[in-house]
Amino acid sequence: MGRQTKNKVGRPSELAQSLEKAKAYLLGDYEKLGDVVPSIAGLACYLGKSRSRVYEYSEQNAEFKDILEGILALQENRLINKGLQGEFNATIAKLMLTKHGYSDKQELTGKDGGALQVETKPLSSLFHDDDS
Repeated sequence: MGRQTKNKVGRPSELAQSLEKAKAYLLGDYEKLGDVVPSIAGLACYLGKSRSRVYEYSEQNAEFKDILEGILALQENRLINKGLQGEFNATIAKLMLTKHGYSDKQELTGKDGGALQVETKPLSSLFHDDDS
């Protein structure tokens, strides 16, 4: 006789249930909840779990990890596009985009890309008395 395969019986695991709900969240349920952009915190609230539990699930299950990465990618995309369209507060969008590796910095260089040349004068030269 051949080997018999076991049928799964019983209630689905917490991870399996959370995985299905996480997929729904990513595919648009976040908007139904009133979230403007999807987020890990939003997913945790949706699942009724802590953020640390959500991260544990992503370490245990590759598909769950892909969903978290999808949430971050969609968040980044919406921040960029809605920010450019003026639908999001620019300061908040800029702040949130720093979590995706974006930064707002200026680099100052001198002539031909070299160092800036700074000319200094003694403070006493500002108060030089010309009447003497």
